[in-house]
Amino acid sequence: MSKIEVTPGMFSQVELKPSLKASIVMAVAGLIVLLGFGVFGKPGDITYVWSDKREFVQLPSYVVNSMLFCTIIGVILLALAGLAFMLNRRSKVTPMWLIIIFGFLAIMALLGWLATGASQGVQMVFILSNTLVLAIPLILGGMAGIMSERVGVVNIAIEGQLLTGAFVSSVVGTTTGNLYIGMIAAMIAAGLLSMILASLAIKYLVDQVIIGVLLNVLVIGVTNFLHSAWVDKDRQHLNFPGTFDKIAIPFLSDIPVVGQVLFNNRITVYLMFIIVPVLWYVLFKTKLGLRARSVGEHPLAADTVGINVAKTRFWWVTIGGMIAGLGGAALTIGNVGSFGREMSGGQGFIALAVVILGRWQPIYVMLSALLFGFTIILRVWANQVSPGVPFDFIVMVPYLVTLVAVAGFAGKVRAPAASGQPYVKG
Repeated sequence: MSKIEVTPGMFSQVELKPSLKASIVMAVAGLIVLLGFGVFGKPGDITYVWSDKREFVQLPSYVVNSMLFCTIIGVILLALAGLAFMLNRRSKVTPMWLIIIFGFLAIMALLGWLATGASQGVQMVFILSNTLVLAIPLILGGMAGIMSERVGVVNIAIEGQLLTGAFVSSVVGTTTGNLYIGMIAAMIAAGLLSMILASLAIKYLVDQVIIGVLLNVLVIGVTNFLHSAWVDKDRQHLNFPGTFDKIAIPFLSDIPVVGQVLFNNRITVYLMFIIVPVLWYVLFKTKLGLRARSVGEHPLAADTVGINVAKTRFWWVTIGGMIAGLGGAALTIGNVGSFGREMSGGQGFIALAVVILGRWQPIYVMLSALLFGFTIILRVWANQVSPGVPFDFIVMVPYLVTLVAVAGFAGKVRAPAASGQPYVKG
């Protein structure tokens, strides 16, 4: 039987359906900013500091009245919510650019409200640079989720892959004295864990969600045991790797604001800048990506045209796990400098939410992850400028944002049609 040529139009993209949920959430958020931060907000001034002392070119700080600024932002947000509502009524999906603009303005209002009257003001370089660093594990975990689900395998084990990468990178980096070896070891270890997921799901047809949950529990138990029984007894020689040195790119690192944020970072950040666009290009611009997406949409049709479904799924899940392992390394040798018990802290599950919010598109997933990176740095920064905010509320912000974002902004999205469905040849 002759094989049929695979063409770009043969398999559909992830389907998006209009939903009023996004416009409703946007309207509620706009009212909160308008009334809570603006009309009935804190009296005083906000100082937005746009330059870091290390930058060659210094931008002047911007001072504005808090209530006036937040009121104006609130009106703009309500206008954007109205635009989203009109698009939904015309059976059009709320565009991602509209959500991004809305989120940026809402964040600026929140930062201003918290820092009203604070002497240090809103340190934009500090917030943006830490947002990026803290989002790296989420971004790379999201890329692992995309690679798995695009070929039809639900990867609940991202949490375990991040934790594996964090533990192995710290121990190997410390014992060898070479952080690059630690990073590579983290990717290999997480890749091996992903092979277990892929083998059980693809060959033995075990329920993918159950496998992922069990692997997460297994990794948490193993790393906690090793940390208590072995690593913690000799931290100096087993769990003190330090972090990668920052690499400043000449000239680019001197650009105001974005210079210190984007071009004065560790190797884990620069690798993320490479991985995200490369994955996007491979998925949507190459025959390899087309084959992968076909396996996730209609494995029977892919098999019919000669694509090895099991092999494709196995390697995409494995390589995705290696990328998640790099995200785990970013937690330790890319940021903190040592391993702590359960230090992934649910970020693997947030990464799954980021995949949905980003509509299984690498660029959108990266942007969505940055939102959650911001909520993490908000914990630290809010206590500094506004100590009256309850700490327990600040701690739960990332998870609250996860629920609101997925329920309100993801819209009615359809995952790859064969995601989570085992395939038996013949």
